[in-house]
Amino acid sequence: MDFSTIAAIFGNLRLTPPAGLILLEAQKFTSRHYPPAPPDVDTLILGIASAELAAQIKTILLAVYPQEHKIFFLENERRKETTLGEFSSGSCLYLPALGEGTSFEAFAEIVAHLRAPNGCPWDREQTHQTLRTHLLGEAYETLAALDDNDADAMREEFGDLFLQILLNSQIASEAGEFNITQVIKHVNTKLIRRHPHVFGNTQVNGADDVLQNWEKIKEQERNGQKAEKGILDGVPAALPALTQAQEYQDRAARVGFDWPQIDEVLDKVREEMEEVKEAEPDFELASEIGDLFFVLVNFARWKKIDAESALRGANLKFKKRFAYIEANAKQKEKNLSAMSLEEMDALWNEAKKRGL
Repeated sequence: MDFSTIAAIFGNLRLTPPAGLILLEAQKFTSRHYPPAPPDVDTLILGIASAELAAQIKTILLAVYPQEHKIFFLENERRKETTLGEFSSGSCLYLPALGEGTSFEAFAEIVAHLRAPNGCPWDREQTHQTLRTHLLGEAYETLAALDDNDADAMREEFGDLFLQILLNSQIASEAGEFNITQVIKHVNTKLIRRHPHVFGNTQVNGADDVLQNWEKIKEQERNGQKAEKGILDGVPAALPALTQAQEYQDRAARVGFDWPQIDEVLDKVREEMEEVKEAEPDFELASEIGDLFFVLVNFARWKKIDAESALRGANLKFKKRFAYIEANAKQKEKNLSAMSLEEMDALWNEAKKRGL
């Protein structure tokens, strides 16, 4: 499409053509689930041939743009103005930019600027190793937001976690190791390869089939690597123990190493409890308690419960109830150590009744 055609469209829209513009054919949206252009650049969508296609385009754009975002469109060569949420038909749609700092590219530029000679001294000093504690801290803060089901906190913590990924990728780019584009390309290729039931012709029957097929694909990938790696070698050693145990068991189960019935898991729980009771030396007791934890994680897995999240939930519940006991003790001007177990237990049960 030549400049004169674009100029004519903007003439009909009674708008000045922007300095930067992305042109998209409406048909590009027919197989998409996410907008194909960065939101901090003005976009012109051409060839909207039906109300059905207009509705599909709107649905995809709403994954990024708010309902109230102002748009302009042509219908029978007549200019109209509305919000994205109200858009229903038109031959072409002009979508003004969402604003600065709303695209991945803008975020990557900020991070690169922080690392540049005229950037931030602290950011410039960082290495992969110095950022390890920050990555771990941000991951745990993200988990806390998830535990609280706090959408505002999740939005903030996901951003902080994303910053760690971009910062490490920028450091790697400066060292000539890899860049963020290669990171994205690698995971994009891997997701397509590991989802042949979505992007290929493989047939699956439910999530269990997906996981079994996933493990087979990963096994083929391992066979193609120079270093010999087992099914469990990809589980990070630094994972929390409950998460690590569940991941080990998940992976083993995908290749058939699992009890056929949950009753057998419960029998194993009872067996391990008896062994804990009978254990005598401290080292033996520690080993048996570890075995009991491990089989309880397996029971959680059978019940489709994340063991780590379940324990975090129990920890949070304990913290809230104990805080209730502390608050009541303070209100009565009593030290916790001066309270009897019966008094504290009564307050504990009171906290339970209050839903804490």
